[in-house]
Amino acid sequence: MAVLPVVLYPDPRLRERLAPVTAFGPDLRAAAADLRDTLDHLGAIGLAGPHLGQPVRFTMIRLPEPGAPAGLYVNPEIVWTSPETARHREGSVSLPGLDEEVERPARLRLRYQGLDGAVHEAEASGFLAACLQHEIDQLDGVFWLDRLSRLKRERLLKRHDRRRREAAGRR
Repeated sequence: MAVLPVVLYPDPRLRERLAPVTAFGPDLRAAAADLRDTLDHLGAIGLAGPHLGQPVRFTMIRLPEPGAPAGLYVNPEIVWTSPETARHREGSVSLPGLDEEVERPARLRLRYQGLDGAVHEAEASGFLAACLQHEIDQLDGVFWLDRLSRLKRERLLKRHDRRRREAAGRR
């Protein structure tokens, strides 16, 4: 379909909690195709509607393993998380070039819908669990920086501001 432009931090659309999808038809399939095309173009691991300025409660994740299929999750919700935690490096296409370790539950159980509206449940652990939590946070208006300590968040944002000023000075 189309490769769409990415919404960049601190755009307020990245802070919106999205309502559930209720219409499962051609518009949703077209939006999902755009999401897939943009994910492929960027070489990203995960992408959610807000990253593309689409107020659609869905996400697509493709793990960086050879032949790993992309999973599409419409209206995903976490129904259980493990008490054990794990740390993984996280970043965002909406804040390119910055990443940091984030601690999250190591395992989860997820309920979501497919493009046809059918309800599914799945369990995830490791990096996939971290990716799902990251993208579901985005659908809830929680940017990954919010999961960092204030000190780490401020340090990353200062680095981001410095890079942005340097780039503007080169123009």
